[in-house]
Amino acid sequence: MDPSELTAILKAAFLECDRKFCPLSDRQKELVLKTALDRLTPSELADYNPLEELSEAERTQLIAFIQTQDADEQSWKISLLNDWLNGRDSGAVQFIREKFGFNWLSCVQPIHLQPYLPEATPVLAVGDRIEVSSRLWEWTRDENSEDSEWVAAKVIGIGKGVDPESEFAIAIVQFTNGSKYEISGANEWNRYNWRYIEDKAEN
Repeated sequence: MDPSELTAILKAAFLECDRKFCPLSDRQKELVLKTALDRLTPSELADYNPLEELSEAERTQLIAFIQTQDADEQSWKISLLNDWLNGRDSGAVQFIREKFGFNWLSCVQPIHLQPYLPEATPVLAVGDRIEVSSRLWEWTRDENSEDSEWVAAKVIGIGKGVDPESEFAIAIVQFTNGSKYEISGANEWNRYNWRYIEDKAEN
């Protein structure tokens, strides 16, 4: 079951709740849907890209909006949500609210944008599902080893570390066993020691 099928099933359930006079609030619906989508496995997510639901013109408008927000160092999702919460029109991307809404927006992850932003350098964000190379572990000495393992993790925090000459990103990831690990230079020198988990299907 892919996210679009799961979303359709849950929306049908929400309608049934309304018919039985047990309606859920909009916030409850959002939480139920988000929780359900978070339970999908990487293989279930791998073949689904929310951007494929857009027309070519809509994708072009969205990508232009994202690039503008990136240039201003703004989160495009937060900008849209702020518009929605404050009743402001979002201009060329107002269609996202009118046709797709919050649930669709919450499904869009950086990996989904990559095919449409081929020149963009991947940058980790909280919530990203990735695989981390065992080359990061201090006991792994051979950086060129083809025997390195890739371990699934989720990004739970992003920060900045400062050395005397430059500023660099620190990503805090959590593995499936609950343990956490801090990746210094996650978007700089350690960029090649992580990959979006969907990349596995392409290797």
